[in-house]
Amino acid sequence: MFETIEGNVQSGVEWLRLLVETLGALVIAIGIVVVVVGLVRHFANGRGSSFVPIRLAFARYLTLALELQLAADILSTSVAPTWDRIGKLAAIAVIRTALNYFLSKEIGQEQAREEGTPARPRS
Repeated sequence: MFETIEGNVQSGVEWLRLLVETLGALVIAIGIVVVVVGLVRHFANGRGSSFVPIRLAFARYLTLALELQLAADILSTSVAPTWDRIGKLAAIAVIRTALNYFLSKEIGQEQAREEGTPARPRS
């Protein structure tokens, strides 16, 4: 009976992981559509050469996608936690967290530059 419950939990977590990974990919796809639409509008309106608002919009989508992908990795490791998987998760978490941190920092700096105010450090 315990094996049946454990198998059901593992199956449920794997389905949840797949859903979260799919959401992450979907967020990136939506971000790409937003960027393409933004670029088309940018060139159609003949605006200046600043792509900063378009970059900021895409960066927000990437930040959310990174969070979702990290969550999927955590779910994957929680089902069968071997030391090898835990080590890989730690490496992935560090890389994705660093990417997310610097991406968020750049978003804040670009927003402050666009608004003409000094950038405030994010906590």
